[in-house]
Amino acid sequence: MTDLVSIGECMVELSHRGDGMSLGYGGDTFNTAVYAARLGLDVAYATALGDDPYSQAIADLAAGEKVDMAGVPRLAGRVPGLYVIETDAKGERRFYYWRDSAPARSLFELPEAEALIARIESAGIVYFSGITLSLYAPAGLERFAEVLGRAKAAGAAIAFDGNYRPRGWGGDPARARQVFGRFLPLVDIVMPTFDDEQALWGDATPQDTIARLAGHGIGEIAVKDGTNGAFLRHGGIDGHVPVPEPVSPVDTTAAGDSFNAGYLAARRRDRTNAEAALQGHRLAARVITHRGAIIPSEAMAGL
Repeated sequence: MTDLVSIGECMVELSHRGDGMSLGYGGDTFNTAVYAARLGLDVAYATALGDDPYSQAIADLAAGEKVDMAGVPRLAGRVPGLYVIETDAKGERRFYYWRDSAPARSLFELPEAEALIARIESAGIVYFSGITLSLYAPAGLERFAEVLGRAKAAGAAIAFDGNYRPRGWGGDPARARQVFGRFLPLVDIVMPTFDDEQALWGDATPQDTIARLAGHGIGEIAVKDGTNGAFLRHGGIDGHVPVPEPVSPVDTTAAGDSFNAGYLAARRRDRTNAEAALQGHRLAARVITHRGAIIPSEAMAGL
């Protein structure tokens, strides 16, 4: 059994470095997959790619990080999405995307994806995000929901991060809320960022977010709230895990993605949710002191 199958899209990443641009690769659920693999989980990534050199570079990066992409469909004539990161003096980032025809958007409508779907349905943890949901057309969403239902019935824990990005939903929050509402009852573990939940749902506090998500029957909740730490609920018991020590961010890209990797890796090893949140904090703190979504592996020494 694969410990974790992460689902979504990996894109070409361009970021400003001095007077030039640096080329890399990333995407929220792909970042989580890489960091979870570095923490020792057996990880697979579910997406679709093109037949171009950049798609091959993504596949090569995954292989080098021990993220299994066996069975990922490769579509002729298609290329992966592209995003550009601009970072301000405080390390906060802004993204610009070119991804409307990315092959990842077709995953759950492809007959070539059957082997990959079988992998999802036999995983220990299946992880996806609100960005994942924003990729798919209605037919793809319906099939994805069916796949998650079968995975859950087979014993997988379904993990989700809302990761709401208005641009991905065409500026239509009502549609985002509708789609989220379709999938939340399938979820066992949810790890949202409070700012995202507030933007989409109007929650006043992290406790409001916890109460709303618990209303969907979700038993394990970890709400990330930046320097305020993580607010937890598991088995009906609330908790709070503060950030161990403040750090000055260089680039906050993948802060939440890396927290999720640390959290899920710890939970897969039967650590408590508080221990999992602490591991997530420690990894995220390391990530935000480097530029780019995926930091050098040597920067994770000691984790």
